[in-house]
Amino acid sequence: MKIYRLAALALAASSLAHAQDSTPQTTPVPPAATTQTAAPALPAIEASVVKIFSTVRRPDPYKPWTKSSPNDITGSGVIIEGKRILTNAHVVNYASQVEVQASQSGDKVSAKVIAIARGLDLAVLELEDASFFDKRPPVSRAAVLPDVREQVFAYGYPVGGNSLSTTKGIVSRVEFVPYTSFSSGLRIQIDAPINPGNSGGPVIAGDKMIGLAFSMAAGAQNIGYVIPNEEIELFLRDVQDGHYDGKPLLHDSIQTLENPALRQFLKLDKSVEGAVVHRPYRTDASWPLKEWDVITHIGEHPVDNQAMVKLGSNLRVRFQYRIQQVAKNGKVPMTIVRNGKSMKVEVPATGPRPLLIPDLNGGYPPYFIYGPMVFTRASAEFLSFIGTNAGAMHGYAFNASPLVTRRGDSPDAEHEELVVISGPFFPHKLVSGYSNRFGSVVESVNGKPVRSLGHLVALLRDLKDEQIVLRFAQRYGETIVLPRKAILDTTEAILTDNGIRAQGSDDMLKVWNGK
Repeated sequence: MKIYRLAALALAASSLAHAQDSTPQTTPVPPAATTQTAAPALPAIEASVVKIFSTVRRPDPYKPWTKSSPNDITGSGVIIEGKRILTNAHVVNYASQVEVQASQSGDKVSAKVIAIARGLDLAVLELEDASFFDKRPPVSRAAVLPDVREQVFAYGYPVGGNSLSTTKGIVSRVEFVPYTSFSSGLRIQIDAPINPGNSGGPVIAGDKMIGLAFSMAAGAQNIGYVIPNEEIELFLRDVQDGHYDGKPLLHDSIQTLENPALRQFLKLDKSVEGAVVHRPYRTDASWPLKEWDVITHIGEHPVDNQAMVKLGSNLRVRFQYRIQQVAKNGKVPMTIVRNGKSMKVEVPATGPRPLLIPDLNGGYPPYFIYGPMVFTRASAEFLSFIGTNAGAMHGYAFNASPLVTRRGDSPDAEHEELVVISGPFFPHKLVSGYSNRFGSVVESVNGKPVRSLGHLVALLRDLKDEQIVLRFAQRYGETIVLPRKAILDTTEAILTDNGIRAQGSDDMLKVWNGK
């Protein structure tokens, strides 16, 4: 099931006429009864829910020397302690301008992003005019998770109207799920309608906020998702120093212990329950976890055969939930069974692990233009861009491109990052007869393996050979041979002809102009 971030959907729907949608939902309180309870009269909460206007300029993977055209999106936010506003990261990510408007107010106040966690989809805003908060108090947050079937109200500014909207539903489930590839957290599912523009609005139970609306399920009716307060508190504590470090994560691969044959293979007593280490993060002797280890406890919390832990009396979530609770100084205490013997170990648990193909983390791609060719670093955004064409991705896979075969790898001594051709060649006689190499990963320059974009630029800078020989990491294709002096002589004209101001990003120009 696809999960849609709501501000992105709001952008697609921004041309619709605005009409408030606040249809109440029939809510089962006990399973056999229904009520039509109206939203509570909470003027303080209504005054503290704001509409956010963002003008965003995202990267253009096809043209890394520029940014995409500006787009206006809207979302919601809620006032929290410290004269701050909490919202979703995707509402303000890549925003060149952010403004905030209170309910029943015609004025917009300029804001800036002071903390952001893109993996958890949370951000904090600060306003230029602190008097905005004088009559708008912070919304209180509940200290515990809501109960399943508890009644909730979602506040926000979904598309279809300018006024504050309130929808009603119940808590359907609480889970610990991946937010992104290497970021996980608790998530509350509710059946209150959450629509584009609701992103960042509070969800209220009683008179307290239980979390922040952030996404909806595609192809389903009235399935919305909420980031609970527990995740919000972890984020706010993390960014107290002005920087988001990320939650502790276990990088070892784990599988369940449900299959009887697997238990027999491991010679486990029936009393042993836990999760099996499928592949340790590292294989050196010093790493505390080994293949076939059975993790029976995270701290003092038992792990069952489905790799779940109990949360309260009637709720189970993935065992990784306990990692973020018991980790201390970058390590997690565990009890494991190895070769039939129980032992205690401390396992490193850091933030997201480094990736050979990372995301841009809110930045813009580095690039370098050399004659008619544009080089850039492979990123998750670059893959998403080419991934919109299923045929293209099939071709990359068939051609054994590292963009596919090394998608989840970490950097190593040979490859700090992957360097790709960004976009087609600029039209020029120097590349006549060569096919489009868009997305091809550069393997070597004149026989020297390329470790990174900066390394490629340094190799090109220091070349003395008459010709440049570019090889690409793929099964089929071409090796490109070009005259070095002619490339150098034509670069400036190509930049001028295409209206490009700089041959490279600042970091790459420092390499190019260095010794």
